[in-house]
Amino acid sequence: MLPKTLLSRGAVLAALDLSLPSWTAQRSVSSVTIPPPACMLLPLEVPNRYLFGPGPSNVPPRVLAAGGRPIIGHLHHEMYEIMNDIKKGIQYAFQTNNHMTLAMSGSGHAAMECAVFNVVEPGESVLVSVNGVWGERVAEIAERMGSQHYSDKVTVCRLQALAKHKPVLFFLTHGESSAGLAHPIDGIGDLCRKYDCLLLVDSVASLGAAPLLMDQQKIDILYTGSQKALNAPPGTAPISFNDRACHKMFNRKTKPVSYLFDMTHLSNYWGNDGKPARDYHHTGPVSGFLALRESLAILAEKGLENSWRHHKEVAEYLWKGLEDLGLKLFIKDKDLRLPSVTTITIPDGYEWKELLAYMIKHHQLEMTGGLGPSIGMVIRVGLMGYNCSTSNADKALAALSDALKHCPKRKA
Repeated sequence: MLPKTLLSRGAVLAALDLSLPSWTAQRSVSSVTIPPPACMLLPLEVPNRYLFGPGPSNVPPRVLAAGGRPIIGHLHHEMYEIMNDIKKGIQYAFQTNNHMTLAMSGSGHAAMECAVFNVVEPGESVLVSVNGVWGERVAEIAERMGSQHYSDKVTVCRLQALAKHKPVLFFLTHGESSAGLAHPIDGIGDLCRKYDCLLLVDSVASLGAAPLLMDQQKIDILYTGSQKALNAPPGTAPISFNDRACHKMFNRKTKPVSYLFDMTHLSNYWGNDGKPARDYHHTGPVSGFLALRESLAILAEKGLENSWRHHKEVAEYLWKGLEDLGLKLFIKDKDLRLPSVTTITIPDGYEWKELLAYMIKHHQLEMTGGLGPSIGMVIRVGLMGYNCSTSNADKALAALSDALKHCPKRKA
């Protein structure tokens, strides 16, 4: 016997008048009035560039090849096996045993919103450490969903904000790409547990490039993006929730504001809810998942510690080269610099947009300016994942040197 819900849906459908309106028969057979756009009749052309900005980064051939494999159904059992592999790869990359681990269909920003939407309810307090643009984004997300948010620069030595506001969630960006900053994490998880607060960490720009240990550092929710040190194209975002986060997430009084990001559905789609069957929720990015799986395999083959060491060595090589050119690094403390994204103080007298345009035109090499609060203050150089090599650092240094020689220098 069919469930009542199916019978009622069937009755509604049967009652619908699906016959075409009379006016459709009178429409002209040739009703297309907008011609095919001329651009769509030309072949696709994409320039081959060195992507030495803060991301996306160039992708290795084997990841491109993985993304080009045949499409299979997003609910096929072979796809489930690939998703299971991805989950295990993320657990290794995050250094976590969390069962509630998956990859979002979307960019790192999708994972950011998923985390906040699922663990925070309207009226609850959120504390945001603002050390660049991503803290600003989370503060705005919290505001839009009706939560009380407080921005501060919270460190291990500064506890007043946690004690004062009693937030349910504390957000911190580990790798702040807009500033080129790697924020210390040790000890913050202990503080959050002391004040019964969940710790949410953004590692989009740092995962695979700088040490991060989710379980050991007591991070409750961690997410990243695919397009930086993970070597994959943009469009997928690994995320993991520990038991503390799951308890808060699955015992809320109201539904999350987003259906797409609702973890009660996503946990089933990824086989994390213990149910025997996975129900349809949305169509995941099949090609993106294939590429992500391959990128996580590359990281596993290389080894996390080797990846961290390699990024640090190349970053230090780049930093010395920049200083030899007479350029100043934006983050003075070497221990606080992000290995994957280096920020250079815009040299006096130069227009930063002219420097970037020159390097694109003459070297086919991309760097970018600042983002959010760092706009007009820095130039950002990213050497991560597949692009992380001293030979690429030499290319970046040569392009910068050439731009400084040929771009007009105006009086400061």
